Amino acid sequence: MATPANSAARLCRLAGRTVASLTAGHKREISLPARRSYISSSTGSNLQFKLDERTAHSSLDLFKKDTGVIYRMLGLDPSHVQDNPERFRDWAVVFGNEKISSGRHYWEVTVKKSQEFRVGVAEALMSRDDCVGTNSSSWVFGYAQRKWFAMTNNKLAPVTLVGKPDRVGILVDYEAGLLGLVDIEKPRFIHTIRVQFKTPICPAFGLWDGEMLTHSGLEEPEGLKK
Repeated sequence: MATPANSAARLCRLAGRTVASLTAGHKREISLPARRSYISSSTGSNLQFKLDERTAHSSLDLFKKDTGVIYRMLGLDPSHVQDNPERFRDWAVVFGNEKISSGRHYWEVTVKKSQEFRVGVAEALMSRDDCVGTNSSSWVFGYAQRKWFAMTNNKLAPVTLVGKPDRVGILVDYEAGLLGLVDIEKPRFIHTIRVQFKTPICPAFGLWDGEMLTHSGLEEPEGLKK
């Protein structure tokens, strides 16, 4: 039987690289600049964000005014994209351009055109050598091989009774330490992750097939409110 770590290694791959091969080698030390491309730090409701091109891996193209992302298997030659310390060089990951340091926030993601993706949050200063879900600085819900899972620190937990909805919701409550995957039709929580957030976080996305479209600036559904 495969262990969670082995499953994570299979799921988090790009251009033949695996979690195991990264941890075995030497990781680059990345110091992100004080002046970041994020618009602001959000503490209120109705979080509004776009995808941050400065963080996007070279295999990802942004579209629809930087609210959507599409995966291209060949992608761009890494030498043809601006080299900066905020960009993911090894994994098909992109961050949102808003940091969250407090409050309760909700957004949705159209996922009907992808068969392999991750959606969630990550610390804004997370290492760009890692893939979202493989470290203790990111918390995601993923879909691969027709199955959903929750993932953090390279550990997988199955998420059942989801099916393949066209669109899902994400809710984060910073003070309560809650990240939830939301069924937008009910609405209800499908699965939640409990975590103690310690530093600013931002929306995080991994994509290895097709495309995703983000929808922010939304009111939290009534069925989820405390």
